[in-house]
Amino acid sequence: MLRIPHASRTFGAALLGRLSYGMVPLSLLLSVKDATGSYAAAGAAMACFGATSVTLSPVRAGFIDRHGPRRALPPMAAAYAVLLAALGLVTAGGGAGAAGLTALAAAAGASTPPLGPVMRVLWSDLVPPGLLPRAYSLDSVAEELLLVTGPLLVGAIVTVAPATVGLGVGAGLILGGTLALVTSPAAGAGKGSRATTGRAAGPTPGVLRGNRPMKQAVIGVAGVGVCLGALHLLVVAFADEHDAAGLVPWILAAMSAGSAVGGLAYGAVAWRAPGTRRLPVLAGALGLLLAATGLAPHPYVLLGCAALFGVFVAPGITTAYLIAEESAAPDSRTKAGAWVNTALNAGSSTATAATGLLIDNAPLPLCYALAALPAVLAAAALALAGPQPRLAPAKSRRLGRAAVEAGRRDEEEDAAQRRVAGEGGE
Repeated sequence: MLRIPHASRTFGAALLGRLSYGMVPLSLLLSVKDATGSYAAAGAAMACFGATSVTLSPVRAGFIDRHGPRRALPPMAAAYAVLLAALGLVTAGGGAGAAGLTALAAAAGASTPPLGPVMRVLWSDLVPPGLLPRAYSLDSVAEELLLVTGPLLVGAIVTVAPATVGLGVGAGLILGGTLALVTSPAAGAGKGSRATTGRAAGPTPGVLRGNRPMKQAVIGVAGVGVCLGALHLLVVAFADEHDAAGLVPWILAAMSAGSAVGGLAYGAVAWRAPGTRRLPVLAGALGLLLAATGLAPHPYVLLGCAALFGVFVAPGITTAYLIAEESAAPDSRTKAGAWVNTALNAGSSTATAATGLLIDNAPLPLCYALAALPAVLAAAALALAGPQPRLAPAKSRRLGRAAVEAGRRDEEEDAAQRRVAGEGGE
C-alpha cells in the first residue's frame, strides 16, 4: 500500500492528525477534573464533547463532499485547535466554571475534522479497486493502534506536566496533520475526484434514504460498537470480581493485538462474498464471543478470549466502511464513511452506559450475554435481509471498460471493412 505514489505521505499526515483523537479525550477529562475538582463536571464535559463530535460528524463530512478537503478541512482544524487551546488555557488557570468548560468542550467536539472518513475516500482514489479492502484494513488497524497509543502518551505527559499540556499537543497534532494532508497531491482532486472511479455522478437526497446496503453497514457496525463499548467495562468488572485489576490493561491490549492481526489478515484475503454477507457473520461472531467470554473461569482465560474477540473487530469495521464506499453516491462518500463512524461510536457509547446499569443489577455472566444480544440480533436481521442484488463497483468498472473496448474494436472493424470495400471498388 505504502509504495503506491503519494500514499505514504497522505496516510502519514492523516495518522499524525488522528493521533489527536487518542489523546484529547483523556487530556480533557483530566484537565476539567483538575480545574473543577469534580468528576461530575469532567464527565459532563466529556459527554458533551463526544455527543457533538459523533452526532455532527455526517454534517461536517457533508461540507467535505461539497467543497473538497482542501477548502473545508483547514477551517475545521483551525477552529478545533483554537478551542482545544482555549480549554487548556482556561483549565490551567483554575477556578473555571463547569458550565463554561462544558460549553467549550461541546464546541470543540462540534468542529472535529473528519480525518478518518476523508482518508478512506482518498484511499479509494489512490489504490486500484482490488486493493481497496487491503487499504481499509491497514487504515482500521492503524486507527486502532492510535487509540491505544494516545492515552499512553497522555499518561507519559502527566508524569512530568499538567494534563492541559496534552490538550495543547492534541491541538498541534490535528493542525499539523490536517495541513500536511490537504497539501498532499492525493488531496488535489478535491471536490469531484469521484470522476476517477468511473461511477455516475449526481446528487442524492440522502446517504441512508433508499440505500439498503448503507443501512446494513450502519446496523452491523453499530452492533460491533455495542460489543466494544460493553467489553471495556465488563473486563473491569470481571477483574474486580477476581481481584486482578492489574490485568485490565493487558486484557485490553490483547484485544487490540488481536484486532491488528485480524485486520491485516483480513485485508490480505481476496474475498468473493460481498460485504453485505460478510458483515453479519463478523458481527454475529463478535456477539457470540462476547457472550462466551462471560463464562471464563479465570482472568488469564479472559485474556485469551479478548484476543480472539479482537480478531473480528477490525474486519467488522473494515467491512462496514467498504460497504459504505461501494454504495455511496459520487458526491457523498465522505458523509457515508462518517455515518459508519457515527454508528460505531454511538453503539459504543450507548453500550457503555447501559452496561454500567447491568453490572449493578445482574450477575456478570448474564451481563455479558445481554451486552452481546444487540450484535447477534443485528447479525440475524442482516442475514435474513440478504444482500441487495447489484454489481460491485470494481466489477461495474471492469464491465464498463470492457464495453468501451468492445465498442472501439467494433468501430475499428467497421472502418477496416469500409476500407476493404473501397479498395475493391477501385
